Amino acid sequence: MGWTQEVPSAPGRWPLLGHAVPLMRQPLDFVRSLSKTGPLARVDLGGLSVLFVTDMELTKEVFTRHAPKMTKGRLFDNMEALVGCGLATADRETHRVHRRIIQPLFAEQHLARYAETMTKQAVHLADSLWAGQELSVERVMSDYSINTLTATMFAADLDPQAVTTVRESVRVILDTMLKRAVMPPWADRLPIPPNRRFLAASRRIREVIEGVIADTPRSDLAERTDLVATLLAARDRETGDRLSDSEVRDELATMLFAGTETTASTLAWALHELATHPEAEQQALEELDAVLGGPRPVTFEDTKKMPYLRSVLEETLRLHGVTLLMRRTVEPVNLGGAEIPAGTEIALSLYALHRDGAVFGSDAAEFDPDRMRTHGNYLPFGAGNRKCIGNDFSWTESLITLATLLPRWQLRPAAGYAPREALAAMASPTGIRMTAHERERATAYGPVHS
Repeated sequence: MGWTQEVPSAPGRWPLLGHAVPLMRQPLDFVRSLSKTGPLARVDLGGLSVLFVTDMELTKEVFTRHAPKMTKGRLFDNMEALVGCGLATADRETHRVHRRIIQPLFAEQHLARYAETMTKQAVHLADSLWAGQELSVERVMSDYSINTLTATMFAADLDPQAVTTVRESVRVILDTMLKRAVMPPWADRLPIPPNRRFLAASRRIREVIEGVIADTPRSDLAERTDLVATLLAARDRETGDRLSDSEVRDELATMLFAGTETTASTLAWALHELATHPEAEQQALEELDAVLGGPRPVTFEDTKKMPYLRSVLEETLRLHGVTLLMRRTVEPVNLGGAEIPAGTEIALSLYALHRDGAVFGSDAAEFDPDRMRTHGNYLPFGAGNRKCIGNDFSWTESLITLATLLPRWQLRPAAGYAPREALAAMASPTGIRMTAHERERATAYGPVHS
């Protein structure tokens, strides 16, 4: 008897379409409900059966012990039009080599240089606000994260039209990637709107990146600090090999799609949580006052001294994290007592796992930065050999942004404030409308103007 008979099927299956309908209609509710089926649940997408892992310990097995027997799955197959053979989609050997070349780019000395650009962008954002301004916070944070990442990636200012192209195209990618992943496989090549929009956006992003790479002089790579030059100059520490221009393009495209929504969504949700939990906001402000000693630019070293602000971000990511990750077995594995053959699609929702009351307590749905976490049961960026390579980059950018904004601006819910979680790579926010109130300058983090 195969795993499809051993593992119980999730409720709500439709004839022919399987579970694609509930996944499309109410994706977050659906993935949260799967734990009721059991630690493993079968989800059918047309003719494809997917094994959903809903248990924290089994999830860690997938990420670590069984990692050598797995590669990226259907979700990432659908990203190849954008990222080619970048880290998100590379097979095991290519992934191992590329990660060895790229990992040093996120060491502290490089992060400190990227942080200078991040701080400039954060100060620019803070300077652009005015008292009484009403913001669509998710839109502001989306534009900000894309602008910050492109400023970090590319040495010279991109043509404004190219920045607009990247910003709009990334939004299309994030809006369509999960829709494509949960469609039945036979729909992959149909000329339906999600497929057409995704492919066109992927082509536009790759063209922008290819143009930047082609225009990058190779004579001064060692003196430059942008990610394009750093990638072009990077060598394999074992073989001395470099990435080709096409490989650099694929890795930059991977960083664009992986490094924008994560940061934008986390920042928008963090501002929401702080606005609705003033005691947490006050504690964060007191920490910033102690670290910064008053208004000044935030440095990379400062970010190491902000444990409470980091816990705010960690709790935000726990509540509003990655919706779906996928793996595919390339060898048979035993998972939770079920014999899983090679070629099986495995899905995991970190969003659902991090809201599991059995792991995080009966108040798992509540925001609490002081929450005690069991060691190893917090996986915001995955784990093992395919853990997100840019997690420290993301932490640094998020800390710098909040540490720059919070001392100057208090954001409070505006009329019609109704935050909701939307389908995207993250549990992305919609409806976070806030009004900016300038803090008094008499003290570093004084009372708000009335």
